[in-house]
Amino acid sequence: MPNPNKAVSTELDAVNQILSAVGQAPVTTLDLQNPEVYTVLQTLRDVSREVQSEGWYFNTEHAVAFTPDSNDEITVADDVLQIDATKDKHRDDFAIIVKNGKLYDKYYHRYEDRSEFKFPSRILVEDKLYCDIIYFYQFNNLPYAFQAHVIAKSARKVATKLVGNTDLVRVLSIDEEQTKAALMEYETRQGDYSMFGWRDNQNFYSSYQPFKALAR
Repeated sequence: MPNPNKAVSTELDAVNQILSAVGQAPVTTLDLQNPEVYTVLQTLRDVSREVQSEGWYFNTEHAVAFTPDSNDEITVADDVLQIDATKDKHRDDFAIIVKNGKLYDKYYHRYEDRSEFKFPSRILVEDKLYCDIIYFYQFNNLPYAFQAHVIAKSARKVATKLVGNTDLVRVLSIDEEQTKAALMEYETRQGDYSMFGWRDNQNFYSSYQPFKALAR
């Protein structure tokens, strides 16, 4: 069960919540030799990656600067789920993807030694490539609202795989939808979104707030 003294859960907490949801006994360690524990943990990690890849306020950063190395190459870290050139910096100069662990531009198809792409410095901005990135966070580092949704969605999938009880799956689907609603509420509060679509640090619009009118 989750530690009530902590705002977020560990993978072990999550696995035990999922096991409890499908009517199984809790465990004290993540023993991957145990088939049920392995299935639950793998499902949890897959769902976490799936949910995070949608791109949320907490794991999305814009205009991250990369400087090509001495070979004019840019290596992509393992925690990057998605990456694209920042439009207001580069317009349509690049169409980048990740290839062999490095950034590759589909527009130019240029290789050196028939293996690696070289970024043309003439169209970089201040010798840098700016990218918008969606990062992958370990479960322990996810905000609580996301942890709760990942756990609920994982429980529904585990119930389908291990139990096959349609009534249980239906109940767990309701929990999944409730945690998704809480997640969306968290996202809108954190993101300070505006109908005008301002980028980060540019939302100067102050919307109408009824309580201010009532206070008069």
